[in-house]
This record gives sequence, C-alpha cells and structure tokens, in this order.
Amino acid sequence: MAESTTVRAYAKGVDLAPRKVSIVASLVRNRTVADALVILDHVPRRSALPIKKAIQSATANATEAGLDSKTLKITKLSVTVGKRLKRFKPHMRGMALPFQKKSSNILVEVSGVEKPKKKPAAPAKKAETAEKADKKESK
Repeated sequence: MAESTTVRAYAKGVDLAPRKVSIVASLVRNRTVADALVILDHVPRRSALPIKKAIQSATANATEAGLDSKTLKITKLSVTVGKRLKRFKPHMRGMALPFQKKSSNILVEVSGVEKPKKKPAAPAKKAETAEKADKKESK
C-alpha cells in the first residue's frame, strides 16, 4: 500500500475570537476534505470562511507535494489564541473602559496517499515495433 504523507497550512491573525472559531472547527475535524468543504459552505457563521480558506490552502499544498486530492483527510485542525490588541472605549465622565480585540491562529494538517507516478512511454515503442513488423510481413 502507498505511504501516507502529512502537509500543513496556517492561517495566522484571523480577526475572530478563538472560542467562536473553534466551534466551527469542531464540525469538520477528522473528516475528508470534500465533506469538510461542503459542510463549511452551509454553516452560517463568519468563522466558516477562514477555516475553509485554510483547508483549501492545505489541499493546494498537498496536491503540489504530489498527493492524490481524492484521498485527502483532515488529521489535525487546531485553533489557538493569537495576538490581542488592547483598546479603550470612551465612557461617562471622562473615563475610558479597556477591552481587547482577540485574534486566532488556525492550523490545518491534511494527510493522503501519494499519486502513482506515470511510467515512461515504453508501451508506445512496443506499438511502433509491432507496426514495423506488420509492414514487413505484409510485403
């Protein structure tokens, strides 16, 4: 059987809270890439788009590495905390209330089977020699 290979893709600095992104990530974890993309097309959450883009990026990386796109499966999908921007909101009587704009990092690992490599054009040469033999016999 062919050997399974793993390929990664990162989406860093996504301007969504990690808690919200991880809810959507749990829907497609440990599924095939084709199933995950169909599911993410029908999820009505804003965090579905960055996860879909990360999966598509991992798929493109895998096909570039020589893996068969039909056998790809999501082996790891993790959402971690990204940078936080500290901001202030004006409040009454000259005060300012602090808050943080959260971001998240998405890691997608995809594994699949390598495509079988095409053999050189040896059968074409055999066909040519067979044609030459037929011509000699017909003379």
